[in-house]
Amino acid sequence: MTYSLTEGQLDPPADPRLVEGLSSSVQVALSGEYLDFLRQHNGGEGFIGDHYIILWKAEELADFNREYEVDKYAPGILLFGSSGGGEGYGFDTRSPSMPIVEIPFIGMELRYARPVAKDFRDLFVQLAMPL
Repeated sequence: MTYSLTEGQLDPPADPRLVEGLSSSVQVALSGEYLDFLRQHNGGEGFIGDHYIILWKAEELADFNREYEVDKYAPGILLFGSSGGGEGYGFDTRSPSMPIVEIPFIGMELRYARPVAKDFRDLFVQLAMPL
């Protein structure tokens, strides 16, 4: 799949060795489509439709999840980006299909995780829909 932003820029590919070791680094079996995205674009930032998104670089995933204390406040969520405001986007690893959720950074609790897409590819589809 080709990923694109309405406005903004996706970064060049991640280091292939980093992508290959990422699942063990974050201790989550990441989806092939997300790893494919990183092989094409190591993060990026801009708009998808009316929604702003910051997609973190592969080398930032473990550090950002640790700094946000996601395991403490929202165990089972692996953040991979943000809205550029007060919400993070992450995989809900409690489900085998690992749907994408949006969760607030302040007051981060699982009960506030809101499903937004069935998978990483679908996130681009959902965010492209008009508000």
